[in-house]
Amino acid sequence: MQNTHLILIIGVGNAYRGDDAVGLCIAQDIRKKSPDHINVIEQSGEGISLMESWKDANIVILVDAVYSGGNFGTIYRFDAGKQAIPSRFFHYSTHAFGVAEAVELARALKQLPPHLIVYGIEGKSFEAGVGLSPEVEKAAQEVVERIKQDMENNSIV
Repeated sequence: MQNTHLILIIGVGNAYRGDDAVGLCIAQDIRKKSPDHINVIEQSGEGISLMESWKDANIVILVDAVYSGGNFGTIYRFDAGKQAIPSRFFHYSTHAFGVAEAVELARALKQLPPHLIVYGIEGKSFEAGVGLSPEVEKAAQEVVERIKQDMENNSIV
């Protein structure tokens, strides 16, 4: 399935750990509103699986919850082609080898997609339970709009 124009949106998270579900929620929202040429998937955030999922994509947008000590609902955007992904942002993963490690390993192996944007949303609650905190819900809506604008304006590439 080699497609040099493949656009892939990856929502990362755990639906049963509060704000950790934000990437999944964003992926579900975008899936409902996206044209057919955009592939949207949901993942747990396990690094090798992430690397496998983006291997044929030209443009990848990945969204995950972060826990860095910032204000709840803060949105971070990283262009992996231009900067390293700080592991301190994505260390709350249940996987020892998660988003930041996958991006940096892919970089070292020269397996990064040509365009990889990573959005992180500062979570408030990662306790067992379903549903996002109000701060994260608001940020999720903004990220959906930013992603739509990026795709409409071709400002990703």
